[in-house]
Amino acid sequence: MEVRDWKKTKLSLERPYKDDRGERIPVLLDITPDGEQVFESPENPAKLLGENLRRIFIERGVDFFERQDSLPSGVAQPLDAADQQNEDEEILTPEELRSLRKECIPQLFIALGEMTQARDVLSLLLSSAPPQHVSAALSLPPSALTATVVTKPPPISSVEVFNAQLTIGGKDEALRKAANVFKQAATKLEKSRQSGENYWADALKIRKANWGLVPAPLPLGAPMGKGADKTSKDFFVSFGLEESPVQFRRRAVAHMGTYDTESNNLQFPHRRRHCLKVSLTVADDGKTTRTSRNAPDLFSTIPPNESLIAAQKEIMDEEVFSVLIREASNLPTASTRVSERLIVIDVAEGIELQFEMMDDDEANLEFSHHNDVLTLTCDLIYHTLHALLLCMHTMQKSQRILSRVPSRSYASANPAGRSVLLQPIIDLLQYQQFCLRIKIELNKLTSALRSAGVPCTLRFDAVGETGQYLQRRLITGDSSLRVGGEALLRIDDRQTLRLTFASPSSLTAHLPQATLSIASVPQLCQLLSDEAEKCLLSKLCEAGERYDRTSVASTWFVDAVSGKTVGRWEGCIVNFCVSFNQDFAVHSSAYRLDRGNTDKLSLYDTYTPQAAVSLIVWQQEVLERILSEY
Repeated sequence: MEVRDWKKTKLSLERPYKDDRGERIPVLLDITPDGEQVFESPENPAKLLGENLRRIFIERGVDFFERQDSLPSGVAQPLDAADQQNEDEEILTPEELRSLRKECIPQLFIALGEMTQARDVLSLLLSSAPPQHVSAALSLPPSALTATVVTKPPPISSVEVFNAQLTIGGKDEALRKAANVFKQAATKLEKSRQSGENYWADALKIRKANWGLVPAPLPLGAPMGKGADKTSKDFFVSFGLEESPVQFRRRAVAHMGTYDTESNNLQFPHRRRHCLKVSLTVADDGKTTRTSRNAPDLFSTIPPNESLIAAQKEIMDEEVFSVLIREASNLPTASTRVSERLIVIDVAEGIELQFEMMDDDEANLEFSHHNDVLTLTCDLIYHTLHALLLCMHTMQKSQRILSRVPSRSYASANPAGRSVLLQPIIDLLQYQQFCLRIKIELNKLTSALRSAGVPCTLRFDAVGETGQYLQRRLITGDSSLRVGGEALLRIDDRQTLRLTFASPSSLTAHLPQATLSIASVPQLCQLLSDEAEKCLLSKLCEAGERYDRTSVASTWFVDAVSGKTVGRWEGCIVNFCVSFNQDFAVHSSAYRLDRGNTDKLSLYDTYTPQAAVSLIVWQQEVLERILSEY
């Protein structure tokens, strides 16, 4: 029988060791996580031969070749045959034995199943009736094979009902589980749809409120190749100031929550929740000390706009505090103590100003609601610092814009060493204390003159500029915040004394004859005493002229050189002098000179603030007594 050609084809089971070009194929040992292939190092034939020879000497002895040569040829041949037979026999390793077992056991189980099935078929055939077409010659005796008819017993009704209930219950439970799966999937889809709508609705609200939206960076592991899609799929909310340093603008970033429980909240990954506390400590007359601080701003954390405002205030507080630390060491008019989170400044005598960075929870716990002037002053300082920070940013922006124009000469917006935030605040506090001392002296003079029966009015305006004017100055980049005011003192509805002052401690007196600059409080007190004395002497002179009822001609005049009011009659001279003691208490003395005693004036009567009458009434009583004696 002829064998076909395709049956003669034989395939070698040996692993190929050369490729199509005849080069050796390296053996792959491993592949690293980076995709690098580790190949087996090629073996050196000379080295392999040396190892084999070394094994011969180690395993069979050093004199192996000598022993082989000394053996007869008939003995050597069987040894070679025995060695060849031993080499042909293979010893199975545990791995090969395990693989052989895996291959044989399934086949054995299959064979067992087939044999069991064949036995069952034979038993069934033997137990059934003989077929009718079997011939009589091949029929067996009746006793050889027997048949038994087995009928299936009727089912039990209770068992059938129970089985039906089990089947229905299982199907119902399966249907309920499937419905629950679909319901949960539909609920998740609805929540994700609602979350997406809320996400973009909040984003539109944030954009409508003029908050900055910047593209979010690509996620980690995104393709960055030449043709990859580098379009951002999300956005960040930037709430930092435009001219703030880089370290503050990097932390002034928020993003919308992506989880279901946080869909309405903004996430602030770099928020520290610190706030700036401004405290003022004032010592009254060196005995009692009053301390107050600014009221914290309470914002809701749910609406995105309010949470962004609160986060922006915290970033501004941190930037303000960093600028205050830098400027505190260069203050020319106040002593400072600076630590990591606290700045203490001795603004003036008895006034201490503190700036401290605190956690929000601590600030809310320590604050107690007070609406006194000291708390309102701290609030004003806190918000003024923010306005000055914006003014500093405006100056920096103007300086940067002007620096791009080479042909235009300009002055630096922020000279080196100039305190932009701290010095204006200290100047205003010193100016407040300065105005308070001036007002105290003026009130003392007003009270003393009124107690003497001289009508006197005082109008004191510490700040003459309006809030709109100061705001316009800040917008234009003027951070000096120099303010001024004036005080008008009107004595006896005729003589007016006008004082003007400017921050931090400049005082000018406008007199009818000249304009004087006042450098100290004693100088101011002396000026007020001189002007009040001049006015009182003029009033005493006029009152004496009106009261003169004698037929003898009298003469009244004011001697400005000696500081007295002089009244003359025929044979009598009366002088009235005015002086001021502590707290501008008015004292007056009446001197009389008769015709017989022309050498020395005699003290006739004196007026003190404890008198029950006014200064003019006392003068009239003195004149009555003198004229009655005359």
